[in-house]
Amino acid sequence: MKEVLKNRTKTFAIDCWGLCTKFPVTREYDAYCRQLIRCSSSVGANYRAACRAKSNADFINKLKIVEEEADESMYFLEIFLEISEKEHQEMKRLLKEANELLSIIVASIKTVRNRKS
Repeated sequence: MKEVLKNRTKTFAIDCWGLCTKFPVTREYDAYCRQLIRCSSSVGANYRAACRAKSNADFINKLKIVEEEADESMYFLEIFLEISEKEHQEMKRLLKEANELLSIIVASIKTVRNRKS
């Protein structure tokens, strides 16, 4: 499962980057594109860091960052859905993937916390 999530989070980042290449090159779009590229790539980078955690507490702390970054990615995808007239199917697909990743991460955090009890 770890390798599957590593691949999914990396693909998510690449796909968000690909989406951003389809928007107009303007100051307004650029601001949101930069944010989406940062947070979507941070999902995978921080998941990889969590896989190298030294303790359960470290693992949970790193996964909480992944949770925040996935949620932030969803926020910017939602903004793009409202401001852009194109690529809606791709944005909806990416929103679904972000939500699935977020659900998996939250479930993982709960599982590790319950093991400690």
